[in-house]
Amino acid sequence: MSPTIIGLAAFACLFGAALFGMHLRNALPGHHLADDSRHLLEIGLGIVGTMAGLVLGLIVASATGSYNAQRSELLDASAKVVLLDRVLAHYGAGAGAARNALRVAVVQTLDHVWPQEGSGAPQLDPSAIRGEVVLDDIEELAPATDRQRLLKPEAASLAMSISQTRWLMFEQTGESISTPLLVLLVFWFTITFIGFGLFSPRNPTVIVALALCALAVSGAIFVTIEMYTPFQGLVQISSAPLRAALAHVGR
Repeated sequence: MSPTIIGLAAFACLFGAALFGMHLRNALPGHHLADDSRHLLEIGLGIVGTMAGLVLGLIVASATGSYNAQRSELLDASAKVVLLDRVLAHYGAGAGAARNALRVAVVQTLDHVWPQEGSGAPQLDPSAIRGEVVLDDIEELAPATDRQRLLKPEAASLAMSISQTRWLMFEQTGESISTPLLVLLVFWFTITFIGFGLFSPRNPTVIVALALCALAVSGAIFVTIEMYTPFQGLVQISSAPLRAALAHVGR
């Protein structure tokens, strides 16, 4: 389901729960909200709210860690692309095909992972890019000098490392927030917002404040889900590092 839809659904649940609590306040007999009952309810709501806040914080931290890991892997792969091209350039004659294949692989990666607007969702499967061609071209090199014999295994190692990082990024895209945990989290916050409405006077200031609180929580849920899809949506990893690497390939 779309992160936007989930965020809007969470906002509707929380703000609706607050309004329901206000309505319930007027419907309940007065002794149900006496000091003894109020004290017990406040303790219970405090426990539920604390659990919900802690779980939300852990989920946000996990999503941020996953997002930053993918971004770091992209930076690492981009740097290794430039380094591989420079190693092949120093190799000299015979490495032209490998350098051309490397440039094509980078261009294809940009086109697949960051497609132009309206051209579809990102395609993250490395097998669609045929990056192994670069490694095949490197393996076909026939070193004739000591320098070439030294640089060929270095080039092969870099190509393997780039391929490994690419597959690692692909496998990590399957990570997402647990649906049961998300439902439970929204349920906990719904209970909390019912309590907010139950003990709040019904006036425009309070309603606006509760709406902003619901927006803050649902916004955190929205951003968290967006971070688990780092190559699309609003919270998207920039293609700038790989484009900068492409500008140096072939020089």
